[in-house]
Amino acid sequence: MDNRDEVKDFLTTRRARLSPADAGLTAFARNRRVPGLKRSEVADLAGVSVEYYAQLERGNLAGVSDSVLDSLARALQLDEAERTHLADLARAAGPATRSRRRPAPGQVRPGVQRLLDLIGDTVPVIVNNGRLDLVAANTLGRALFSPVYATLHPAGSPANHARFTFLDDRARDFWIDWDRAADDAVSQLRTEAGRDPYDRALSDLVGELSTQSVAFRSRWAAHDVRLHRTGRKHVRHPVVGELHLDFEVLDLPADPGLTLITFSTPAGSADEDSLRMLASWGAPRRPQPTDPAQDAVPPR
Repeated sequence: MDNRDEVKDFLTTRRARLSPADAGLTAFARNRRVPGLKRSEVADLAGVSVEYYAQLERGNLAGVSDSVLDSLARALQLDEAERTHLADLARAAGPATRSRRRPAPGQVRPGVQRLLDLIGDTVPVIVNNGRLDLVAANTLGRALFSPVYATLHPAGSPANHARFTFLDDRARDFWIDWDRAADDAVSQLRTEAGRDPYDRALSDLVGELSTQSVAFRSRWAAHDVRLHRTGRKHVRHPVVGELHLDFEVLDLPADPGLTLITFSTPAGSADEDSLRMLASWGAPRRPQPTDPAQDAVPPR
């Protein structure tokens, strides 16, 4: 993914969605030839020259100051997620980005996996990277996302939430609100693309999904980004039925690019009962003890 194209498309789509009325301007002509604001109007709102803004919208954010980015964000009425994305795009435009950014890890350290295992079977916990690879999970997390693990994926590739959502027919039954799940997946991948446009694995995934899914392709073209820190997930699990789960996303500072996600239910709720059933279903099957008399070696 080319950073200049990312910048150009992001700024163009943000400008196109704002009407003069949204920006507090007076539209003197009804037959405007461009959707949303004109470049000159954005430049005036941001306090920069039209020539300079045109340069930015052509994709050149290298060396742009924080104050200009802030002015641009205000002019385009960007929310927190979009402001962060714009800052990521500017950072990625720097000459040292390619060598400075490490790809998101594809696995967790043994200590992190040990922590997941110690949490037990009361709370589903998973670890994702920015590409939405399902990097690790505890037993209950694996049970919760068993359909994601079951999705076919290229040899050597991990289970991936976006691949499941867009390429597996079971996803439309698993996600009670499939459209929201699809929007979330694309916005998270778009956010990651802003952080690291040189991630080859991410580019390959986006290419795969764009080729095989019209639904993904149309959402990707919208350049929408969204913070994904807390909220509720609504799923229809093939074993225990509907589950409504609160989630919290925690960064792992020692492992940049990895996030730990916990899922919980209100105490005493029907969802808590369903989660217990899921824990029982997903628990490792221990071998049954045998009768010592049966194992004894018969005398010769």
